[in-house]
Amino acid sequence: MPTLEPEQLSIREMREDEATIVLELLKDGFKDTENRLILYVLTRPLALLLMAVGSSGLRFFLNSFVVALVVPVLLTVVALKLLLWRSPDLRQLYAYYNTGQRGLWVAVYDEDDICGCVALEPRDGEPHTAELKRLAVSRWYRRSGVGRRLLRFLEAQARAQGCKCLVAQVSVVTKAAIGLFESSGYSVSSGRRWLGYTVQQVFSKEL
Repeated sequence: MPTLEPEQLSIREMREDEATIVLELLKDGFKDTENRLILYVLTRPLALLLMAVGSSGLRFFLNSFVVALVVPVLLTVVALKLLLWRSPDLRQLYAYYNTGQRGLWVAVYDEDDICGCVALEPRDGEPHTAELKRLAVSRWYRRSGVGRRLLRFLEAQARAQGCKCLVAQVSVVTKAAIGLFESSGYSVSSGRRWLGYTVQQVFSKEL
């Protein structure tokens, strides 16, 4: 964890030519979260039971016990990866967040080192409510206060747009992010479940 000079850290809108760098930063964070979430899901008792049933069924059609055991696991992993990567904003990062009231900002250290990012998107059908998205910090800069600076910055942007509530969807396996939101006054308002287990929590805060 580097020691940062606060005055050297600035936050500004992402430029079009920086979209590739930001996408790689997001992918790096996704890999950590994705692997931990898949492991979390695969080790839930009900998931293990369903895969065992699937494996038993495949053994009637396949001669290999190992293949029958591995196929359900691989299919589950592929399905989860496709689900995690289906977000439309990742295909055209700059164009998506350069439309309407959406926005994506980058944290820049020492004038040219992009070390983090965060995005804002109004919630459809929920007046005066916006969603914090794509909060990510470069691996080298984590636990140095960049994430908290980005969070505070986005809250100010949301207020300036007239938002009264900010929400964020957070995976249950990202303990650092959960700690950041909890210590910043956010509380869990809902969540997404899979096979009866919570895999994502929705944090919200009145601005």
